[in-house]
Amino acid sequence: MKRIVIKLGTGILTTGIGTVDTKRIESICEQIAQARKRGIEVLVVSSGAVGMGMGAMNLTTRPETLAEKQACAAIGQSRLIQCWQDALAPHGILVGQLLLTHEGLKLRNRYINAKKTVDQMLAYGVIPIINENDSISSYEIRFGNNDLLGALVASLTEADQLQILSTAPGLIDMDGTGEIIPIVETITPEIEGLAKGTDSPTAVGGMITKIEAAKLATSAGCDVFIADGEARDIITKILDNDFVGTRFVGDKSPMHSKKRWLAYFQRPNGSIEIDEGACRALAFGQASLLSVGVNTSIGEFHRGDIVDIVSESGEVVARGESQYSSHEIDSIAHKNLAELEIIYPDRNRLEVVHHDALVLL
Repeated sequence: MKRIVIKLGTGILTTGIGTVDTKRIESICEQIAQARKRGIEVLVVSSGAVGMGMGAMNLTTRPETLAEKQACAAIGQSRLIQCWQDALAPHGILVGQLLLTHEGLKLRNRYINAKKTVDQMLAYGVIPIINENDSISSYEIRFGNNDLLGALVASLTEADQLQILSTAPGLIDMDGTGEIIPIVETITPEIEGLAKGTDSPTAVGGMITKIEAAKLATSAGCDVFIADGEARDIITKILDNDFVGTRFVGDKSPMHSKKRWLAYFQRPNGSIEIDEGACRALAFGQASLLSVGVNTSIGEFHRGDIVDIVSESGEVVARGESQYSSHEIDSIAHKNLAELEIIYPDRNRLEVVHHDALVLL
């Protein structure tokens, strides 16, 4: 075990809206310090900015408007990072704040730069405290959650382990024994069906988002643990494999870094519909998407944009970087070569998406 990501929910860090649980944060920091003595690099994905902002403004319910949420995030984020610095200072540990958005990691160069920044912080012996940049992001506040962010960070940094600590003690078999499922080898539709949401006024996740996060992180070869963040010494117990909760086993053959970037760090600009033969060819594993299998484009996109590749029934089968614009693809598919600026000698063999820039979903 060389590198772990610890994701902490608002309910673990506070005793109420905007009220920091100082003792618990101190306990968490003590365990982080102990993990570092064992040679383990630690990254923290910390919720709580909006909740702390709500406390500072004496709000008792989560704001509804975007401006209110962003204002609470801006007010609470400085308080959140100061809590972490105060609690880690007695251990001689510095913290660094890193605020991320999906949009910021969508570009490949920014994605690589973010990883280099984290790697350098860890080389300096600094604990990265990571959160979404809620004060400027609209999409993330409405639909984002830090369970997913924790998984994205685990994938980005190639962590060995992701600990998701919240008020949820693990994945419970609601349709059977009613007990916590200790280990999940594969996330099946039946496992996904056990997930439930949340009614917390400060939370935006729930078990549904934790399952989604586990699917993402395990694809990177990262083990994912869901456990009760209120349990005593829970971080240390997970490291020692002596805990109550659920472990999702990381894939033995993890997805390549660029493939993960394509699969999970993108919001596609459009889609390419392909025929049944092309679906079979892609499913084989190493095929590029050739123009002969393309039916049409959906939406407007340009060369180099990330697009979904969908079957005739609308199922998303893959995602990749298109080498042609939507206009060019439609012209190629319908043989309207006169509309194109470039003359294509072999319409059927054009490589629309190269297999190195394509990932099956």
